[in-house]
Amino acid sequence: MNMQVSTGVQPPPPPSSIEDMQLPVVMMRDILLKTMFRKNLDLVTEVAAAICLPRAVTQELIDMARVQKLLEATGTLSANAGAEMGYQLTDAGKSRALDALSQSEYFGAMPVPLAVYREQVKRQSIRNIQITRDQLTNAMGHLILPNSLLDHLGPAVSAGRSILMYGPPGNGKSSISNGIRDAMGDRIYVPRAIEYSGQVITVYDPIVHSSAEVEVDDPNSLRRRRTFDTRYVRCERPTVITGGELSLSMLDLVYNPTARTYQAPLQLKSTGGIFIVDDLGRQAEPPQSLVNRWIVPLEESKDILALQSGEKFEVPFDTLVIFSTNFHPNEIFDKAALRRIFYKIKIDGPCQQDFLKIFAMVARKKGMPLDEAALIHLIKEKYPTIDNVYANYQPVFLIDQMISICEFEGIPYQMSPDLLDRAWANMFVKEEEIIH
Repeated sequence: MNMQVSTGVQPPPPPSSIEDMQLPVVMMRDILLKTMFRKNLDLVTEVAAAICLPRAVTQELIDMARVQKLLEATGTLSANAGAEMGYQLTDAGKSRALDALSQSEYFGAMPVPLAVYREQVKRQSIRNIQITRDQLTNAMGHLILPNSLLDHLGPAVSAGRSILMYGPPGNGKSSISNGIRDAMGDRIYVPRAIEYSGQVITVYDPIVHSSAEVEVDDPNSLRRRRTFDTRYVRCERPTVITGGELSLSMLDLVYNPTARTYQAPLQLKSTGGIFIVDDLGRQAEPPQSLVNRWIVPLEESKDILALQSGEKFEVPFDTLVIFSTNFHPNEIFDKAALRRIFYKIKIDGPCQQDFLKIFAMVARKKGMPLDEAALIHLIKEKYPTIDNVYANYQPVFLIDQMISICEFEGIPYQMSPDLLDRAWANMFVKEEEIIH
């Protein structure tokens, strides 16, 4: 079943001619010249690899530039270069490359036209994914969760719409978000750059996108890589995680005035994957404003971006948005905003039985032997002081504290009522007035 998922996405086919590219011819020629100039390339195979096009299409572009007297052949090279013809920029070609660089510093991979990219987004849509209970359970294997939570979470993830997870802090909302990402397990194709209205927008970002395979330089690998358009990078489904630092400006195109190019905003980089807004309510922007910004994308599967000129255009919005908050939804949203978030899932603290399971699992992982007297002391004496409110973070916190004490005292790892009291004292701050 997993094999089916991992090979299910249809790859973008490589272009077979200049016409197939659907890009302005002058733009393609200028990117070719800028790349040869900046990278000092002269062989067709090197140029094809740099601009991420098949060799035949690259040769077409070179031939066109030769006709325009911007490139010239240097003669046949040695046999170890495959007896390839070398090419170099003429004086007119260098002049054109410099002129083109003054208009935009972008060189390298040819961009994918936005209209062509839209088709690839449909082929690999997050909404095409069907996650089974087994996949979700395996991805969340390190968490002890009630079955009822997976009952709600599974359909929400498979729908690929939007999810609001809310509940008290320290119960694994962030871990659950990451588990959802791990459950997907398949690969998609992310464009290095896209083109709209003659402008280049870079999309692939090594910080956000994990390349799925290392490009090994052997003949078999090369044959395999050429089965798809190498202007794309084959990646795991992306995950963008933002927290208190998220601002509305981060959801706009980023223009670099020096390079005169654009960088895709976070939600466009997360296309085909997950966008997690963690700690909603901690941002400088009110939560209502943030959700208002997402309303059109969430409802219509498209986002609207603006160029420096003010021209607005539509891009696909194909992202599973997960909002996570410690506030009750009614405190931070109006009813209209809540209605537009498709799934609302409460992530509560564990019951006593699950808490003890988590405690035992964490102790085993960390090499801390369990002690019955200490556990009875914890359940009967300590938790009643906080109204028996259990949280998923507490076992890790308490056991780590006891480990630190044992290491400081130079004694083997152990738990006792006394050590638990010392650990507990660090988990909560005593209510008292500080006299200044």
